Amino acid sequence: MEDQTDNYLDNHYIHRSNWLRAAVLGANDGILSTASLAIGVAAASDNRELIVFTTLAGLVAGALSMAAGEYVSVSSQTDIEKADIEREKQELIEMPELELQRLAEIYEKRGLKKETALTVAKELTEHDVLGAHIRDELGINEISQAQPIQAAFASGAAFTVGGVLPLLVALFLPLKSMEYTLYGFALFFLIILGSLAAKTGGSSMGKAIIRITFWGTIAMGLTALVGYMFNVNVG
Repeated sequence: MEDQTDNYLDNHYIHRSNWLRAAVLGANDGILSTASLAIGVAAASDNRELIVFTTLAGLVAGALSMAAGEYVSVSSQTDIEKADIEREKQELIEMPELELQRLAEIYEKRGLKKETALTVAKELTEHDVLGAHIRDELGINEISQAQPIQAAFASGAAFTVGGVLPLLVALFLPLKSMEYTLYGFALFFLIILGSLAAKTGGSSMGKAIIRITFWGTIAMGLTALVGYMFNVNVG
C-alpha cells in the first residue's frame, strides 16, 4: 500500500516543474537564437562558411550564457530563501509564542476552526518547528526550492541540443534559399519541442504549439528583416 502511495505521488507534474522550466527555456532559446542568427546572416550573405561559423559561435556563447545566467538567477533565489530561513530561526528563538500564533492563523485561514488550527500548529511545532514554518509561513518546500546547479545544467544542455539542430541545417542543406529552409526547420523543431513540453508537463498541446511557434516566427522574421535591410554579401 505504501509503495502504491509513493508511486501515485510521483506522478504529479509539479515534481517536474523546476527542471522542465529550465530545459524548455534552454531548448527554445537554443533553437530560436541559433536559427535567427543563421537566418539573419543567410539573408545577407550566400557564404556557407560565414553562416556556419556565425551560428556555431552563437551556439557556444548562448549555451554558456544560458547556463551562467540560470545559475546566477537561481542562486539569487537560493540566497533569499536562506536569508529568510535564518531570520525564521531567530524569530523562533526570540518569540516562539507569537510564531505559534502565526502558524495557527495560517491554518485557520485555510479553513480550519480556530481550536483545530491551534492544535495542528502545536503538534507540528513539537514535531518539527522550523520545518513547519519554512513550509507553511515562507512557502518553501522540496518541490519549489531553488537548485542552481540542476537549473544551470538543464538550461545549458537544452540550449546546446536545441542550437545544434539549426546548425545541422546550415551545414548540410542546400545553400539556395537557406533562410527559408532554416525558418521551416526551426518551426518544425519548435512544434516538436512544444509538443514534448506539453506532454511532459500535462498541459494543452495545442496552446503550447501555438505559443511557441507564434513568438518563434516573430523572432526569426525580425532577424531576417534585419539581414535583408543590410544585405551585406561577404565573399
